[in-house]
Amino acid sequence: QVQLVESGGGLVQTGDSLRLSCAASGATSSIFAMGWFRQAPGEERGLVAAIRWRDGTTDYVDPVKGRFAISRDIASRMVYLQMSSLKPEDTAVYYCAATSRWVRLDSQDYEYWGQGTQVTVSS
Repeated sequence: QVQLVESGGGLVQTGDSLRLSCAASGATSSIFAMGWFRQAPGEERGLVAAIRWRDGTTDYVDPVKGRFAISRDIASRMVYLQMSSLKPEDTAVYYCAATSRWVRLDSQDYEYWGQGTQVTVSS
């Protein structure tokens, strides 16, 4: 089992930056990849960015490319999502997730989830 706890959400204005953090604990040696997902009101939860735990390979969905950056610190078992040039359409609950399965980085097949952190971008 892997436990995930997100932090860093909040209310910001258009164009601002924000960094989300995710602390992983438990069976972290089993992690293959970690990702950040988001869910806006009335929409399905979807992948935003993912990172392969061992080699740091990353992948992003098109709407956030060039604005968001996912990174990880293996020693401290942390994953981060640096968000820049935020837009109102980035408003959502952001979830950290982890998988031990050998999946494609654009997969949404994750088995461990955090509780979510709200990000609100005002116009």
